[in-house]
Amino acid sequence: MRNLMIRLLAAAFLGIVAGGASAQAFPDRGVKFVVPYPPGGFNDTLARVSSEKLAKMWNQSVVVENKPGGNTTLGNVSVAKGPADGYTILITPLPFSALPGLYGDKLPYDALKDFQPLVWAGSTMNALVVRNDLPVSSVAEFIDYAKKNPGKMNFGSTGSGSSNHLSMELFMKMTGTKLAHIPYKGSAPAVTALLAGEIDALFDNVPNVVQHIKAGKMKVIGVSGLKRSALLPDAPTVAESGVPGYEVNVWFGMQVPAGTPRPVVDKLNRDMVTLLKEPDVIKRFNDQGVEVVASTPEQFSTLVRSEVTKWTQLIRDANIRIE
Repeated sequence: MRNLMIRLLAAAFLGIVAGGASAQAFPDRGVKFVVPYPPGGFNDTLARVSSEKLAKMWNQSVVVENKPGGNTTLGNVSVAKGPADGYTILITPLPFSALPGLYGDKLPYDALKDFQPLVWAGSTMNALVVRNDLPVSSVAEFIDYAKKNPGKMNFGSTGSGSSNHLSMELFMKMTGTKLAHIPYKGSAPAVTALLAGEIDALFDNVPNVVQHIKAGKMKVIGVSGLKRSALLPDAPTVAESGVPGYEVNVWFGMQVPAGTPRPVVDKLNRDMVTLLKEPDVIKRFNDQGVEVVASTPEQFSTLVRSEVTKWTQLIRDANIRIE
């Protein structure tokens, strides 16, 4: 028994030493970021800023691969089923947490078991904007108008399960309103539709609509965060406008495959936190309406789990289907 215990302790010690050695050597070859969206947008920006900084930090090649398709499942599954060695990193935004509710057993990976959260990089919020000729100027007036015109109002989104879509579904659930959903293939066509008066309302990332708001081409009546947006300081939060408890935190993070050695996860996190806290990165993200978070892996894991629970329940309650 004593010899067995000695062998087990020795194996554990060697495992720790090997793990430490692998972390010290990491990365000894090129690293890849997978973005499950086309080029453009903040997900792409996060990957490219990070790749540029890490390439200099590590003196290694760090590339970005845009892998859109299947409502982001194509890129997600490519990482989930890949080697758990830290050399492939998935850019992971809020819609990731809605996919289990949307697809159920048809999702080709387990959102909570097949990934190791790495870092919660940053967050922004959505603005609730309406067409200029809609006779409302506040959230309260919008709710009243929607209730007085049942079945006559609509809203745009960038697709089922997007943060835009989920923001309005949560809003309708909490206010007892009902608007028809019109999905578009991206933020630009949805914003264009609102400007043309083809839709009545839209929740969209603040950076995507702020210039149109300031130019007087659309009206903002609220923002989805628990505090006001620095880019739209005069716009009240939806929560303070008569819908207490309303919040949609549009977050962005990174994950690696489950089973990635902990020393490698820790090194990746440390280096990501370091670059995210650099003044030029903070300014660049803030200019796009994104507040840097730079969390621990545990903090991001807690966020992802809570968001999967939140959005899965909403999707079930609202009977949301992929369109």
